[in-house]
Amino acid sequence: MTYLETVGTAIQNAIPDALVNVEDLSGSGDHLKVNVVSESFAGLSLIRQHQMVYEALKHELDSEAIHALALNTSTPN
Repeated sequence: MTYLETVGTAIQNAIPDALVNVEDLSGSGDHLKVNVVSESFAGLSLIRQHQMVYEALKHELDSEAIHALALNTSTPN
C-alpha cells in the first residue's frame, strides 16, 4: 500500500461513506491535495467538514508526515 493509499484509507476509516482522492503535489508525499465527498457532510459547515478530515489525519499531521494539505470537501450531487 502506498502512502497516498494510507492517507485515503485513514479518511475512509473515519468517514466510511467517503469517496476520497489523494494527489501528491510535490512528488515528496508531504504536500497533498485531498478531495473528500461524503453524505456525512450534509448540513455541516465547511469548517466542521474539514475538522472531520483533520481528525482522521491527526497522526500524519502531528508527525508532520503531511506538511501541507489542500483540502476540498463536499456532499454528493
